Amino acid sequence: MGTEHETGFEPATGDGPPTSAPDGSRAAAVRTAFEGLLQIRRLTNTEHASPEGVPAQWEIHRPIRAVALALEASGLAASAVDSSGVRTATGYRLVPGDAPGSVRVEWLGPPGSGAAHAEEAELPRCAAVLRELGWTVLLYRGPRRRRFLEVEPPTGVRRPNGG
Repeated sequence: MGTEHETGFEPATGDGPPTSAPDGSRAAAVRTAFEGLLQIRRLTNTEHASPEGVPAQWEIHRPIRAVALALEASGLAASAVDSSGVRTATGYRLVPGDAPGSVRVEWLGPPGSGAAHAEEAELPRCAAVLRELGWTVLLYRGPRRRRFLEVEPPTGVRRPNGG
């Protein structure tokens, strides 16, 4: 219902602290979580010829978490903010999209980082990762001509009601 209290691994959405871990523990956790996601797809998408290529209901009900995991597992960088909310790293940022169950992917960074110019190359990389995993991805231009992606489940996949 309103809040989700999950423990354990949290994929980077671009609005948290930097996720790098010098000992490689973060990369290992991302790999394990992504393999778990693919296993959920294999076990629950049995009606599809390629079950790993279609989002599972688990993902449809947690689209930001699922998209974040896919992007982080692909090696794309997440943006980050410090404890006062100031953006400290350039990368993807995920927020709820305009349609229920959709995700907006932006490419953000600190002032002067060149993120606005990098988004032209980086957002298509994000789109390719997500399309390969069966998500529907559309590229838009928003205010100040900044690009962003709108990500949603493929047509025919049940979506959550109202958000």
